[in-house]
Amino acid sequence: MSINIESLVRENIRNLTPYRSARDDFDSGTLLDANENSYGSPIRSSLNLHRYPSPTQDQLRDRIAEYRDVERENIFLGVGSDEPIDLLMRIFCNPADDSILITPPTYGMYKVAANINNIEIKSVELTDKFQLKPDEIIGEADEKTKILFLCSPNNPTGNDLKRTDILKLVAKFKGIVVVDEAYIDFSKQESMAPFVQQYPNLVVLQTFSKAFGLAGIRLGIAISNPMVIDYMLRVKAPYNINKLTADTALKAFDEMELAKFNINAILDEREYIAEQLSHSNAVKKVYPSNANFILFKIENAKEVYRKLADRGIIVRYRGNEPLCEDCLRVTIGMPDENVKFLKALKEIVG
Repeated sequence: MSINIESLVRENIRNLTPYRSARDDFDSGTLLDANENSYGSPIRSSLNLHRYPSPTQDQLRDRIAEYRDVERENIFLGVGSDEPIDLLMRIFCNPADDSILITPPTYGMYKVAANINNIEIKSVELTDKFQLKPDEIIGEADEKTKILFLCSPNNPTGNDLKRTDILKLVAKFKGIVVVDEAYIDFSKQESMAPFVQQYPNLVVLQTFSKAFGLAGIRLGIAISNPMVIDYMLRVKAPYNINKLTADTALKAFDEMELAKFNINAILDEREYIAEQLSHSNAVKKVYPSNANFILFKIENAKEVYRKLADRGIIVRYRGNEPLCEDCLRVTIGMPDENVKFLKALKEIVG
């Protein structure tokens, strides 16, 4: 199916003349154009923090593009993944008219962003094995359903969505399909990033918060065809990624061996925790995980959650999510933290 991306874009966004910042025109010379403090910052830094950052952060985009086997023109950088989620709704969805489609249980920010932007939310629940229902999803969508959000590995369930189901939806859905891959580096499944060359309506979201261990710098990535990326660059704030964030992310690429070591350590601990949980009589099910967390069903989940919190062990209660009744989600911690969690859980449930 051929999709005209331009026709999906809101008319006012198509006609938008984006703000052109000083650094879009010149980034070197005697810079007296941006009302910066020419005397500099009181903080010692080699980053020239008194100057505005690059509006497009091309050096960092080049490194990410190389890492994910795409081109710079396929990369957008945002303040976490939440900024791209919001921007995509602002670009493609007319408030109080258009809709998005989600597949609960899933990441809660899709729904929040839609509510903020006054966009209707359609939903088709996953199967009891936390997999997609492609035919029902296509049937639920109409001409005003502009974006389909899929999360794989899924949060809060931890499993990969079937690649064949995702590709079927990308091919048949008459709008933008967003595949959120925040946890992809903990999975054996390959990223869908290279597929953006083949499918113009595909957007892949990734983040530096999980596998890179850089949640504190708030850096997210959207990977898509150049037209979608160009619209995102038009609509974003002029200097959305600051110099400290960009510099830290670039340095992370120089430490990839350590990053991979940490990922493998998390996978080992994930296997250990899953095995230990399965030995508890109170735990009714441990769901398979391809992320850095485990979802498990346990008797009196909310009470267990509170008692763990009383002991200073903070997990996430997910029992309010569809298909997740009596479920807790635990992040894979350091070995001593995992032992502390398991010990506390055993004391609570026996």
